[in-house]
Amino acid sequence: MPTTRPRHLVTESDELGQALDHAARRWPDLSRGQLVARLAVEGGRRLAVDEGVEAERRRRLLEVAGGHLAGVGDSSRLRTQRDAEWPE
Repeated sequence: MPTTRPRHLVTESDELGQALDHAARRWPDLSRGQLVARLAVEGGRRLAVDEGVEAERRRRLLEVAGGHLAGVGDSSRLRTQRDAEWPE
């Protein structure tokens, strides 16, 4: 079928074959080629969710760490110390 979209060739390895076998049980009406596309889309969705979960985990860690490190990076204290050690 003519298309202007990129095409991708995939060789069915043992691992991919097993994934396609599992996918065929879930989507029995799809051809193996359609299953490759479906698995790619489903995998992309999962990665997007995982990225969101990881970003949230990092945000929470920063919130917790921020409370423990309060005042460590106090710029006014550092400025005062700098001015005392290096007067103009």
